[in-house]
Amino acid sequence: MPVFSPPTRCLFYYLSAAAVLAGSVAQAQVKPSNPPVYPPPAPLATDTMQANQVGQAQQFAVPSVVGMGPSKGVVANIESLSNFRITTRLPEEGDRETSTTVIKNRRAFIKGYIPVWNRPHLKVILGFNYDREEFQFREPGNAVFYRDLEDKGLKTLGTQLAVIRPVDEVHWYLARVKAELNGDYTSSELSVKDYLRTSGEFIYGWKRSPYFSWGVGAQLSYTFGRQSIYPVILYNRTFNPRWGVESLFPARVTLRRNLDPKTLLFGGYTVDGSNYNIKLREPLGDLRTLIVRQRELKLRLRAEREIYDFLWFGLEGGYRYNVGFSAFNEDNYRRSLLGILSGGRTRAVDNTLGGAPYFSVELFLVPPRKLLSKLAK
Repeated sequence: MPVFSPPTRCLFYYLSAAAVLAGSVAQAQVKPSNPPVYPPPAPLATDTMQANQVGQAQQFAVPSVVGMGPSKGVVANIESLSNFRITTRLPEEGDRETSTTVIKNRRAFIKGYIPVWNRPHLKVILGFNYDREEFQFREPGNAVFYRDLEDKGLKTLGTQLAVIRPVDEVHWYLARVKAELNGDYTSSELSVKDYLRTSGEFIYGWKRSPYFSWGVGAQLSYTFGRQSIYPVILYNRTFNPRWGVESLFPARVTLRRNLDPKTLLFGGYTVDGSNYNIKLREPLGDLRTLIVRQRELKLRLRAEREIYDFLWFGLEGGYRYNVGFSAFNEDNYRRSLLGILSGGRTRAVDNTLGGAPYFSVELFLVPPRKLLSKLAK
């Protein structure tokens, strides 16, 4: 080390200290060269993306949450009930009553969903459905109503358009419109104005976390038998890797149990309704057309399991309470919807149905994992 004189040594020490201090200040003022990088937004459950990515990003909020399972593309379902009693009262015939046993009430449907537009900021989904319901009675000769309904295919042919719009990282809204042809029509005698039923819903919601989404809105539907508007609350929440809840109150509330990525269990209730226009084979007094309005409450347990990649199946069982199954005079039906009952009774057939256990089997297609992997890259 070179030897400096005392004045030179002091100057060296001062310059060294100043250099260290200047370096510290310069280092403290250094800023990151690039802003933070966040992961891309995750899609809705109905998107063609990997199920384990759903809801994990907050840049675009959606109603779905982590753990809700794969989205369904095409669904085929068949449901059957055990025997149950039916008691029929005819107000137009002096409240005459008759009863028998329903030995067959079977339903089947097929549904499909097509993503017309699928972007993180906008989802547009086109859906279709075809449903069929049939009845058989132990003694159909007891009443004209039973004979008119026996082995008659009650059909529903419908289409719907749903729009899911993420507004920002927290807010989203969902709008849906649906049109169906409900009744015992055939292709040769179809009158759209007689069988057309329309419904819709709008829900505005908040995505609080990847595991919690909720919203409020209103539905115009036949869930409770006749067309009516009622408020709804959507509540989807995953509490931990095993448990969650999925609900659209008051129509349905379901508790979910995730056994593994390929097996899900559900338990809860649903409220269902249907509304058919039927032509009578035998006139009921002066009536040749009736509106049949059905309401039911189901307590259900359900299991879903992957069979192979894109193919899943579901098994469901439970108990069905028949809340209402009545028929109305078509001429006065619209007045009954408005609550205007003047001009005579509109309920032409008043039925009381017993409850019954039910069981259904379902197959559905989901996006293949290979396709999901390509889309995720």
